[in-house]
Amino acid sequence: MSYSRLLPVLLLPVCLVASASESNRQFAVETRSTLRADQLIGDQRKLLAQQWGLNEEEWDRYRALMQGPLGIYSPNLDPLSALGIEARNNAERQRYALLQVDAEAARVEKLLVYQRAYDQAWANRHPNMKLVSLPPLSSPVTSPHAERKAVFVRFNCPECVARVRQLQGAGTKFDLYVVDSQQDEKRVRHWAQNAGITADKIRNGSITINHDNGRWESTQDKGDFPAVMHKVNGAWMRQ
Repeated sequence: MSYSRLLPVLLLPVCLVASASESNRQFAVETRSTLRADQLIGDQRKLLAQQWGLNEEEWDRYRALMQGPLGIYSPNLDPLSALGIEARNNAERQRYALLQVDAEAARVEKLLVYQRAYDQAWANRHPNMKLVSLPPLSSPVTSPHAERKAVFVRFNCPECVARVRQLQGAGTKFDLYVVDSQQDEKRVRHWAQNAGITADKIRNGSITINHDNGRWESTQDKGDFPAVMHKVNGAWMRQ
């Protein structure tokens, strides 16, 4: 019998074994890569949740909420506000409110520390130049003599700046709400300065500057920005 005729037959199982071994090794590598990626995602998810005082299940619910209507209306809403607005019971609502109060207090303290450092740096670099600033963000006030408007604006909205300037020119008293401000006082104050809002107007109560804090979600007939609203039967309606 010729052994040369048997050689291809003998090599075939060897090739199959080699191919199977290579496939197994490739599968093992891909599996390990997938596990490492899943681990990294899980670690990041846990870290993000902890930064807001949440557990992983709450973080997942926040992410799910932001995939729905809430995320469309308020795409930059923070986790505590989102979960608080969509709380399923009073206990949840109170929990997120307390977490947000604590988070806000810590954030404001950091902001004040940085503001003091900024003021000192300005004084050192520009001792002869006065640093212009507005008073702290205020709370809406109620005037017994004239109906106050609620004006909802957002950043990167030239029409909002123009409308606020127009209202001031007409002598209108209003409460300004910056939607999706992310509690960024410095940016809000800079926006107000660009819109011509002076410290005197805030001090005399004709204008207040406020973070929206979810108020926009409670209005009806939202439409585009800017939105000048007034109350009808206790509900905010576009003017």
